[in-house]
Amino acid sequence: MFLELIAVFVAGFAGAGAVLLLNKLTGGRLPRWMMPVGAGLAMLATTISSEYSWYERTRAALPEGMTVASVHEARAFYRPWTYALPMVDRFIAVDRANRRANSDTEGLYLADLYFFARWQPVQSVEMMVDCAGHRRADPAGGDGGAPVWRAAGADDPIVAAVCAEDGA
Repeated sequence: MFLELIAVFVAGFAGAGAVLLLNKLTGGRLPRWMMPVGAGLAMLATTISSEYSWYERTRAALPEGMTVASVHEARAFYRPWTYALPMVDRFIAVDRANRRANSDTEGLYLADLYFFARWQPVQSVEMMVDCAGHRRADPAGGDGGAPVWRAAGADDPIVAAVCAEDGA
């Protein structure tokens, strides 16, 4: 976050410098208000670029064996450009490389899910997935009780990501 703030300030100086150079090349014909406008537009463009590229940068940095199961695209009134091109502000990744199969029940897996969100720390949760029954459940809340299963369907993105190689 701090480095992105520095990048925005550097872009502002670069934008003001570009307007200053353009003013020198035109013999001082540009109005005075162009320099802050140039700086502001450069800062805004850098911020928008950083927001839109966050998902691709984060996804590319995922370790081998992590699969993106679900993405959330956001629109906001204070970002009017997101109505034309929504941006991804959070996503769920499944650690398929370290999923654990149940030795008693075939097609039952325990997998780690990672929740990534812009400006938020990464959160992880263990999820049980029944590939044969197309359902999923959070493991019991640490109390040793039975999990509560939910029918999710074969098209559920988490079930599909965990069960991909099983053909389920």
